[in-house]
Amino acid sequence: MNELLSHLRDFTFTTVILRLLLAFLCGTVIGYGRTRKHRSAGLRTFILTSIGAALTVLLATYEYKMLCGPWADVVQDVGLKFDGSRYSAQVISGIGFLAAGTIISIGHQQVSGLSTAAGLFASVCMGMAAGAGFYECVIVVLVILVIVLDVMWPLEPAFKRRLRNITIFVEFNALEDLNAISDRVRSRNATIYDIEIERSKREKDKYPCAILILKMSREKPSHSGMLSSIAELDCVRTIHELIS
Repeated sequence: MNELLSHLRDFTFTTVILRLLLAFLCGTVIGYGRTRKHRSAGLRTFILTSIGAALTVLLATYEYKMLCGPWADVVQDVGLKFDGSRYSAQVISGIGFLAAGTIISIGHQQVSGLSTAAGLFASVCMGMAAGAGFYECVIVVLVILVIVLDVMWPLEPAFKRRLRNITIFVEFNALEDLNAISDRVRSRNATIYDIEIERSKREKDKYPCAILILKMSREKPSHSGMLSSIAELDCVRTIHELIS
C-alpha cells in the first residue's frame, strides 16, 4: 500500500491526470449536494474551484521540477529563488472574494450563504490537496464534508427547534398590539431578550412588524406551541420562526 502511494505521489503524466480527476470528483460530489438544495454556488462552481486549485498546486510542482531540472542552468545564472507555497497562499486569498459573493442578507436579521462559502473554501483546499497528491487527506475530508453538508443538513433545523431560545418574526395591525403580543409571550413563562421593530409593506398599506428574541421555559419549550399561541391573537397578521 505504501509502495503504491509512493508511486502515485511521483510527478508523472498519469499521476497528474489522477489528481485532476480526484479534484473533479470532489467538486462534483459536493457541488451536486449544493445544487439539489438550490444554493447560489452549485455543481459547476464547485467543480471549477476544485480543479482550479488542483491545477495551481500542479503548476507550482511543475515549475519546481523544471527549475531543478531543465532550467537549472538558467536558475544558477540568474539566481532565481522559487517558493511554491505562494501559489497556495494566493488561492486561499482569492477564494475569499468568490465565497463572499455567495453570502447575502435576506432580511429580518438572517444571512444566507455561509455554508456555501465555507463549502467553497473547503473545496478549494481539497483541490490543492489533490494537486499535491495528498490522497488520504482528500478522501477523509470528502467524506466529512458530505456528512456535514448533506447528512447533517436536515438535522440542524430539528436541533434548533428543540432549543429554548427562539427568534420570531411577527407582523401585526398597530404598534399598540405589541403589548398584547408581549403579554401572550410572558403568559407562557417565556423571557423576552430583545424586540426590534420593523416596517413591511403589503396590500399598499404599512403594517408594523417586530423580531422577538425569546427564551422559553423548561416546562413549555415547544416552538410550535409558542407560535400557535401568538398566532391566536386577532391583531397578528403573520408569524414565523427565523432559523438561520
